Amino acid sequence: MCLIAAELERRGIATVVVQLLRLVAEKVRPPRALLVPFRHGYPLDRPNDPARQMAVIEAALDLLEDPSLEPPALVDYRP
Repeated sequence: MCLIAAELERRGIATVVVQLLRLVAEKVRPPRALLVPFRHGYPLDRPNDPARQMAVIEAALDLLEDPSLEPPALVDYRP
């Protein structure tokens, strides 16, 4: 996803990646990445917990609205 995000950004489409592995984000350097501390395979946290999942999505979308972030930006999710 990081490489796709970078290409979309080059074409003028703003993106945010929800990333489980910091090492991948540091190597690929997507324009904006929300680094989440969840188990592999669960980027939005626990299944069947829509409130927690929505919190992750909102945190990711907030990265698009933050004028202080200059790409590439890697931000840790803080629940």
